[in-house]
Amino acid sequence: MLKFSDKKTIKVVLVGQANVGKSMLINSISKSKLRVGNFAGVTVEKEEVLFEYKNYKIEIIDLPGTYSLNNYTLEEKVTKEYLENKNYDLILNVLDSTNLERNLYLTQELMLLEKKHLIALNMIDEAKKENININENKLSSILGIKCVKTAANKDIGKIELLNSIISVYENKCKKNKLIYSETIEKEIINITNYLEKNLDEKQFNLRNTAIKLLKKDENIYKELHDRSLFLQLQDILKKSFEHLYVHYESIEIDDIFNDEKVSISRGLIKQTVRENENNDHSFTSQIDKILLNKYLGLPIFLFFMWALFQFTFEIGSIPMDMIDNFFAGLMDSTKNILGDNEFSSLIADGAIAGVGAVILFVPNIVILFFGIALLETTGYMARVAFLLDGFFYKFGLHGKSFIPLVSGFGCSVPAYMAARTLKNDRDRLLTLFIIGFMSCGARLPIYILFIGAFFPQNQAANILFIIYISGALIGLFAAKILKVFVFKGEEEPFVMEMPKYRLPSPKLIYHTVSSKAYMYLKKAGTFILAASIMIWFASNYPKHLEHSNIVEIQIVNTQDKTLQKKLSDDLVLYKLENSYLGYIGKFTEPLFSPLGFDWKMTVALETGLAAKEIVVATLGILYGLGDESDENSKSLIQKIKNNIPLASAISFIVFVMIYIPCLAATVVFSKEAGGRIYLVYLFLFTTIAAWILSFIAYRIALLII
Repeated sequence: MLKFSDKKTIKVVLVGQANVGKSMLINSISKSKLRVGNFAGVTVEKEEVLFEYKNYKIEIIDLPGTYSLNNYTLEEKVTKEYLENKNYDLILNVLDSTNLERNLYLTQELMLLEKKHLIALNMIDEAKKENININENKLSSILGIKCVKTAANKDIGKIELLNSIISVYENKCKKNKLIYSETIEKEIINITNYLEKNLDEKQFNLRNTAIKLLKKDENIYKELHDRSLFLQLQDILKKSFEHLYVHYESIEIDDIFNDEKVSISRGLIKQTVRENENNDHSFTSQIDKILLNKYLGLPIFLFFMWALFQFTFEIGSIPMDMIDNFFAGLMDSTKNILGDNEFSSLIADGAIAGVGAVILFVPNIVILFFGIALLETTGYMARVAFLLDGFFYKFGLHGKSFIPLVSGFGCSVPAYMAARTLKNDRDRLLTLFIIGFMSCGARLPIYILFIGAFFPQNQAANILFIIYISGALIGLFAAKILKVFVFKGEEEPFVMEMPKYRLPSPKLIYHTVSSKAYMYLKKAGTFILAASIMIWFASNYPKHLEHSNIVEIQIVNTQDKTLQKKLSDDLVLYKLENSYLGYIGKFTEPLFSPLGFDWKMTVALETGLAAKEIVVATLGILYGLGDESDENSKSLIQKIKNNIPLASAISFIVFVMIYIPCLAATVVFSKEAGGRIYLVYLFLFTTIAAWILSFIAYRIALLII
């Protein structure tokens, strides 16, 4: 039995169009956790797994989903560059069996790479439900590529696919069997005949080289440019192009070969696939008549979002008391064990209180992520993008902007990454600037705290829905302003694939929600922990021992309980106002006083630049509540209600809705936008917008209340 380290590695690249189930397939065949990273020099993610099967180690690299190997989008560039220039053993091309014709376009391009090739006909279970019968043996024979039927969500074809990976690896690479129309084949033969006399067949696949020359592939032109054959080759190519232009009545070679791809795919489908004639009136079509209805579509979507926030607030609040009591007990136990000293205060009031305040919201975050994942995996989100394209167009946004924007309700970091789907740089930058207006899950604790303080419990979920929708609407108007004055230019046409409706995959939803929850908890245990300790230190130092001793003596010398409490409260307030945090708050307070903020609210907003989860903990610390400082604490809610006027609270919520996301998100934004200068623009834009709108909200609230 070979040891793992001694086994030979088969390096497999996973290639396919979007929505073909690549991630599900890689999880199914490997039973391993994905390692996520970035390709060198770019922000496009790659996912990798390494596992053993039989006498081999199999390494799978999941390349970004792409519709072609052009250089149009960043994903296409990255995938093409990797496939053409990196070392790997074989291509595993994943196809959606329910949308085979379109998927075969990419397959044809992959066949020209002269690499060992294997096709996974994924989602075969859904194809059977739709009465789509694929003859995989005949398809394999025509293409010269082994085809395996799979259904990743049900582990169908997993073993056969793994065995096929080994079989394809151990055998020689087969020649390309892609056959074009008679006119193009004639020109391929002419060019190949010339290349046979001037090129070494061991170095070049002559047929593939001829095809690439006809397709005006830049790399092959560069490779042959300095060879002696190139001068005469140019004359042959010139004649070939003239023949093609005349025959196809077009001088666009890309259009000619695109038409060929369509014809070849249709021919393959006719020979290998039998479909039910009534397939057009499928389950998907029937649902689309309702969900994409001109009048009902948008109200239905808003209802789904309202229901999601209802669940997020109502169900998410159920386990909060248990989590709250656990951390309160942990803080008390820590102080009892370590005693009443600075170190115990650091651990209990700083580290445990800060981390506990963040973990308290895990149920809400999980429900929110679960709802968004559910809508995405069923195929509904793509419909909403189509539905809102016309509406978004009025505000200067693209229909595809919807996906990153709605992702922003969960977390801004993946939302910024999702903006890569926008091909036009102006549309992508505009979307990146607006994502922050979608209230992420980290802002949820702040909303819950203020809603609990100022609004009835039975209206809480509705108020939360209004806050989220208001932020989104403000973002749309901000987009219009940016489009008119900054990101000018022609609109890109909206083209988007509509995946079929599918039952939600428990595995995929679990993977999505668990990974997002893990990231949230990881941030709580690292970044938030460090920030909480820093806030504790800044709010507790310098000590002002002389003043403290005088007040403490006064407290001891008086028997009046009321006076003792007043002196004690005044001492806490004095320490806070004269701490490092107090100095910062007092210094910046004049900038925010027109919005109705006191220095404590100002400091809370400033700590929120690091992470929005810290705002609640900061407010608790600044109001001197120690281990009672969480969003469900009755004393904190009462303190907020007693010390902050309703008009100021409304202004505060508006500011939180709009100002710049957390530090982690801004770093990702900077990378996705293409430079730190855009981060400066984002900070200025969101801060100014937040200040102006908070000022307006404050003044209107003062008039109404």
